Amino acid sequence: MKLISWNVNGIRSVLGKGFIKNIEQQNPDILCLQEIKAHPEQVDKILSQYENHIWNSAEKKGYSGTAIFSKIKPISIKLGKELLDDAEGKVIVAEFEHFYLVNVYTPNSQRGLTRLTHRLGWDKKFLHILKELENKKPVIFCGDLNVAHKEIDIARPKENVKNAGFTVEERASFSEYIKHGFIDSFRYLHENEKNQYTWWSYMHNARDKNIGWRIDYFCLSSSLKSKISKAEILSKIEGSDHCPVELILNI
Repeated sequence: MKLISWNVNGIRSVLGKGFIKNIEQQNPDILCLQEIKAHPEQVDKILSQYENHIWNSAEKKGYSGTAIFSKIKPISIKLGKELLDDAEGKVIVAEFEHFYLVNVYTPNSQRGLTRLTHRLGWDKKFLHILKELENKKPVIFCGDLNVAHKEIDIARPKENVKNAGFTVEERASFSEYIKHGFIDSFRYLHENEKNQYTWWSYMHNARDKNIGWRIDYFCLSSSLKSKISKAEILSKIEGSDHCPVELILNI
């Protein structure tokens, strides 16, 4: 089973940048998108090869939001507003036969760390939801988690230690997922691989210079560890300031 997660930074924008062709070439069984910045009625019917389209758009138009496109029909679906205070369309929980899939766009702490307290509280609530789901069956969660976990996951760690996405507090918050038994699939297979990033600033030719951050993840319950076949960063796929990440499971 092949899964892809991608922060598209506006689905209407990325549609004009080879999005459909890229997805057709990759052909995942399940596609998770973040920061769609649209409601379904604002987008022409797309990806008809996926029978199941699940949208969780933000109440505020042109902002945030998540979506899942799946060839496999979910057993059940819950949106973030059913689970936590979420008017921004940041979470979708889709139940499948062997696991729960949670697509997430974690709140950004913002410049000046003005939302750091909100974000850390949100992380705690989200972890609680993951563990509640895991009591029923294994969990995979993916998306833009808005944190580079370790120094290896960011090109310039020293310069960013007080910036949103690389604060001590946010990194410790991510570590709680690991402490509670979840596996960072990319680091599980590529423990010491350097210069592997999923987001680059649009400024100063950061992507061409590979001055980036690894902030997009597939994490999963340890009980699924033996099922991991591949976990990759698809850095050559353009169209957004993020690139897609991929997980292949032997299920």
